[in-house]
Amino acid sequence: MLGRDGVAPSRVWLPQGQWRYVGEFLLQRFPHLDSAQMLRRIQQGDIVDAQGQPVHYYTPYRPQQWLWYYRVAENEVPVPFPLPILYADDYLIAVDKPHFLPSIPSGQYLEHTAVARVRKHFNNYEITPLHRLDRETAGVMLFCVQPCYRGAYQALFQSQDIQKEYEAIAPIPADRSFPVQVQRRIQGVPGQFLMQCVEGPPNSDTYIELLSQWHDGTSQVGHFRLQPLTGRKHQLRVHMRSLGAPIVNDRWYALNESNAASVEADSAAQNDSTQTTDFKDPLQLLARSIAFIDPISRDYREFRSERTLQWLPARPNSA
Repeated sequence: MLGRDGVAPSRVWLPQGQWRYVGEFLLQRFPHLDSAQMLRRIQQGDIVDAQGQPVHYYTPYRPQQWLWYYRVAENEVPVPFPLPILYADDYLIAVDKPHFLPSIPSGQYLEHTAVARVRKHFNNYEITPLHRLDRETAGVMLFCVQPCYRGAYQALFQSQDIQKEYEAIAPIPADRSFPVQVQRRIQGVPGQFLMQCVEGPPNSDTYIELLSQWHDGTSQVGHFRLQPLTGRKHQLRVHMRSLGAPIVNDRWYALNESNAASVEADSAAQNDSTQTTDFKDPLQLLARSIAFIDPISRDYREFRSERTLQWLPARPNSA
């Protein structure tokens, strides 16, 4: 099945059952969807069989086959920033993801995601992401062009044979000296989107270096280099917060407890896929570079973001 506007189709299996018509099954299979919306999509021919032929409500139900359909994100908010292509060949694509653009479809984001834009740009729906960046994080992101090579590239991430470098802007804690190796045990907060440091053997590791510093009128602010040796969810944001240096504009891990409480209380904010129309104040975190030995060509690869963090002065004083 071909894609549409960069979005690959989803599919649903027709099991054995007593349904007479396809429409009866679909209304029961997707009870969370508005029935009028589902009927409208069936009428429009948005749901097709394996041969690409539209099914209708009264299409006889025949089990043991797939139906294909395209997800719909009602009133999806466009993310008004370009996605530059840094590199592309027959195996690998590197892009420079902007802040606010999700890596993959999730929640109310569908067409305005990095993977959908890349697939649409190259007219290739077999392209898959090799890793993810948070929606709020900008920088280098990699995609695999051909599915048969995905495993070889994915193994680099699993074996930690990729060198990743990030940059961040954060306040400088008075009681800390840099560089520092941060090793913590990170796990999810039950029932929440957040992560936290807990007691126990470390499962995350980041080397953090202070590159430069300046005074913003109220406090000392630093430009940091972060080199993660592991890849836990929100690892860099959690590690910086644990040092008393939350990344600037981090709405999840600010040290302000009243702000954190308001975030936790807002159920809509418990998902990074929640849409926003406010594209101000981007998180000051950038995936600056990725380097590795290409498992296919055996060449050394290094891709670097061409972006600059918003808070970074033109010529900061050296640390």
